Amino acid sequence: MRKVSSPVVPAAPRPRGSLDAIDRLLLSELAKDGRITNNALAALAGIAPSTCLGRVRALVESGVIRGFHADIDPAALGRDLQAIIAVRVHSGARGHLAEFGEQMAALPEVENVYFVAGVDDYLIHVATTDSGELRGFVLEHLSAHPAVASTQTILIFEHVQPGGVA
Repeated sequence: MRKVSSPVVPAAPRPRGSLDAIDRLLLSELAKDGRITNNALAALAGIAPSTCLGRVRALVESGVIRGFHADIDPAALGRDLQAIIAVRVHSGARGHLAEFGEQMAALPEVENVYFVAGVDDYLIHVATTDSGELRGFVLEHLSAHPAVASTQTILIFEHVQPGGVA
């Protein structure tokens, strides 16, 4: 699910736990529908539109809201086969983990890159046209990469979207 984002540059990080019930409601509603109008959002929160606008701006500026985007189904673009690829890098390549992640994120097949704790170092979400393209991606970009020790490919049958923000 390629996300086309309009970047938002955060000002300063907001302290943990500083969100009140209205902020959480605004975030929940925006997570459900990022295109909701300010007036409709204000009505749902029971606050004035000017207050709502100020709160949403503050959430953007503080980095709580990281951006606004369109969530596009890869199948609509002809990329029907999706997979999560678990990647373990060689211990000698651990100093270049960030560089590896950036390289992967730049590839057109890649939807998301997650740097994770545990047995694997990365989970890479890819979308391809078919199994041949997926195989080519693994062989060309992962198996042939000098930093990669091993991979495990897990096919995605369905993506169930979560509701909103808790």
